[in-house]
Amino acid sequence: MSSLIDRRQSLLALLGSITSPIVAVGFQENSLRKGPNLPDGSQAKGMMTPQLDKAVERGFEHLATRRRVDGSFGTGAYSGNVAITSLVALAFMAGGNQPQRGRFGRIVTDALKYILTQENREGSFPGFFHNPKASPHGPMYGHGFATLFLAEVYGMIPDKELRTQTHDALQRAIKLIIDSQTQEGGWRYNPIPKDADISVTICQIMALRSARNSGIVVPKSRVDRCVEYVKRCQDKKEGWFRYMAQSGGGGQLGFARTAAGVVALYSAGIYDGPEIESGLQFLIQSKPQGINIQRTEMHYFYGHYYAVQAMYTAGGKYWADWFPSIRDELIARQRPDGSWADQVCSHYGTAMACLVLQTPNNYLPIFQK
Repeated sequence: MSSLIDRRQSLLALLGSITSPIVAVGFQENSLRKGPNLPDGSQAKGMMTPQLDKAVERGFEHLATRRRVDGSFGTGAYSGNVAITSLVALAFMAGGNQPQRGRFGRIVTDALKYILTQENREGSFPGFFHNPKASPHGPMYGHGFATLFLAEVYGMIPDKELRTQTHDALQRAIKLIIDSQTQEGGWRYNPIPKDADISVTICQIMALRSARNSGIVVPKSRVDRCVEYVKRCQDKKEGWFRYMAQSGGGGQLGFARTAAGVVALYSAGIYDGPEIESGLQFLIQSKPQGINIQRTEMHYFYGHYYAVQAMYTAGGKYWADWFPSIRDELIARQRPDGSWADQVCSHYGTAMACLVLQTPNNYLPIFQK
């Protein structure tokens, strides 16, 4: 176990030297603020257990032995899906694997090369990352997660030619996100500025933040417009977030939407204020139980992917109470073959579970705020 700790410490030092965030023009000036409630490295203490390491290792083995020959992931109708492939690659990166580095570094490289082949270089939407044969719903989800992956991996690519290809593709992907933002400030399923919802919007603002940390220009006005939209989606009395600014709220999916809303504000550099506090207070009402409850609600992993980021960034008691519970719940839910089940597909559920479980590693630049 000491070797795992040493490896984590050495990787943190390496990643900090490669991908340390730069001041992000376009985002709030306090976006790099450090304080007692923000991650400082101590939040990993006591969180990474032998059981967690074993669960993640089994998840990695499951994914590594089931990838497609072209380097992509996803099963059934989602085979070759760009969002799932990107999330799987990010999960391996969250374990310290980088292109051509680490036990699963080749998987990250192959996933990157696959994603680069899925760019629409012609037609109405140049720079759009989308596989129409593997995207039953919401193409901009795929584009957002693919762009986030490109931005996160960009500073870790040792091959000069591949790094240049990634940089150029990332610039085009960001331009598409900026061009498809609506006047009200959000994004929707397709890359056209027609309407918006908070679920797609969080994917785009995280991609913008990560890309800006990589040196890509993101206009401040676009970030401000996004913040305004996200705030309009919140119920000011109870703290939950609506799916759309003009729609109703509450209901079964309030947890996932609210987790996304809080992280959207964090991604824009908003770390304090009534919107953050009321959102966190709403989320803690859905604290995981830490036992094997086979939940059937939609967007379980989607919600917890954002909720763990919200609690990690909030720090303090929020994080100390939340992570052990979701850690133990996910470990209990793992299937005998090392995967996690989800209504989308097992590759998606497994990638999301591994991302949540490895949050204390703090290896991904987007978590290093």
